[in-house]
Amino acid sequence: MHVVATAGHVDHGKSTLVKALTGTDPDRLAEERRRGLTIELGYCWTSWPGVGEVAFVDVPGHERFLTTMLAGVGPVPAALLVVAADDPWMPQTAEHLAALDALGVRHAVVAVTRSDLADPGAAAARAAAEISRTGLAGAPVVAVSGRTGAGLDDLRAALTTMVAGLPDPDPDADVRLWVDRRFTVRGAGTVVTGTLPAGTVRVGDTLAVGETPLRVRGIQALGRDRPAVSGVARVALNLTGRVDDVTRGSVLVTPGAWHHTCVVDVRITGADRPPAAPVLHVGAADVDARCRPLGNDLVRLTLARPLPFRIGDRAILRDPGRRTIWRVDVLDPDPPRFRRRGAAARRAFQLAGADGVPRLADELGRRGILHRDRLRQLGIPRHEGDHLVVGPWLVSPAFARAVGDRLPALVEEHARTHPLDPAVPLGVLASRLRLPEPDLVRALVRPPLSVVGGRVLGPGADTLPSSVRDAVDAVRRDLLAAPFVAPTAGRLRELGLDDRALGAAHRSGQLWRVGPGIVLLPDAADAAVARLRELEQPFTISAARERLETSRRVVLPLLDQLDRAGRTRRLADDRREVTR
Repeated sequence: MHVVATAGHVDHGKSTLVKALTGTDPDRLAEERRRGLTIELGYCWTSWPGVGEVAFVDVPGHERFLTTMLAGVGPVPAALLVVAADDPWMPQTAEHLAALDALGVRHAVVAVTRSDLADPGAAAARAAAEISRTGLAGAPVVAVSGRTGAGLDDLRAALTTMVAGLPDPDPDADVRLWVDRRFTVRGAGTVVTGTLPAGTVRVGDTLAVGETPLRVRGIQALGRDRPAVSGVARVALNLTGRVDDVTRGSVLVTPGAWHHTCVVDVRITGADRPPAAPVLHVGAADVDARCRPLGNDLVRLTLARPLPFRIGDRAILRDPGRRTIWRVDVLDPDPPRFRRRGAAARRAFQLAGADGVPRLADELGRRGILHRDRLRQLGIPRHEGDHLVVGPWLVSPAFARAVGDRLPALVEEHARTHPLDPAVPLGVLASRLRLPEPDLVRALVRPPLSVVGGRVLGPGADTLPSSVRDAVDAVRRDLLAAPFVAPTAGRLRELGLDDRALGAAHRSGQLWRVGPGIVLLPDAADAAVARLRELEQPFTISAARERLETSRRVVLPLLDQLDRAGRTRRLADDRREVTR
């Protein structure tokens, strides 16, 4: 299916022309027929040889309905711009043409209507001159009369050539459907319509409005029930679920595939600066915005509600008071917060070379680190490069070097303030460095730093203070004589070993802390398993105590540690057996 939107000044014959091309009147409301102008979006379709189904979105031309016009044009890739031969070039025509240009519509045909009432030459020449200054330059201009039918064959041929040259959208793309109508059908429930630009929607699919999942119960396209529809297409979806908040301007998306945001950094194109509080038009949505200049043509928009954006999206800013519009190119839908004075100027410097084309190297260069799910949500293609991959995270080489350079100072600072615990937990460093996961720290550690047991050690950090080291050596001598006779609390006090000192000895690998106040030699687990394997399996706690020549105070936490390590297995009758 191909979808074409009309554009042009009110009463220049858009609806008449669509009716002549399709045989159907797009003005579906009684009020529209009575007043002779389009108020809401209208839809008609036909089928032409060589190109198949062609749907027309007929938009209102009156300036009071510009918001509705933009809702119809926003997701559509091609346009039929209509001007009247018996009227001058009108302000609304200029505004519609500017909107098409700003939205990136590059495929169009210009129809000069009412050519039976006036010589179309002047209007055709003016239209060609106006479009030559836009991205629609070179679009064919065809004189036509919707009333007599003159020129309809030429117009149909030009439209056929145009739609045949439209690029084929990706049927596997993530769905983003801007809702331009919502109504209720008796016996079916809520139905929404919109233009599907890419991707595929199937009966039974789950789509989301924000975080709310909705199920597609039925699909219609061009008046017929369909099991599935791929873009570009005009679709009507029968939805079930929490549909109360679904209105025109809502967005149905593939769950988890889009980044919904209220803050977006963009580049604007226009004659002057937009106001501080313009209206943003994207797809079929119009949202109040606050505009903060960053520098030159770069601004940060803060929206009244979140919308799903990707890098490279095109939108319109409009000043309703002055009937002025600006083209908007989305550069970053997930921008950093401004935390310090001068952040806006620094942000403008970062984005100075951005052109709205999502490139992995560029985005990693600006962000430093990206989650692979966010790549998809922002529309950034993933490919091989010199970046570092840490689980689901991609890290730029410059960011990895910068973090690696900061780590030694952080570890040294911790060691100075915690002499008995000089090793820094990965989580602590992740927090200090504002990294989302401790595993990122592990991957960015460079010698002479090392990671032991989830902690980062500096050079010589495994060396205990001399007083603690002498006490630990005394404990080790005691244990060499009786490996499973852990020193008593009195003996530890006598040696000056409190919990902090024992923890430091444990982390340094000098002792193994089996439980509170109970320490053995680091290889005690292996020695214990070797002795327990000599017992008749399964064995009792009493048998284990005797074989290890120790007390219940030691054997109970020791067996618990062996159970947790999977080296012994506790049975239902409280006996155990060696597993490995």
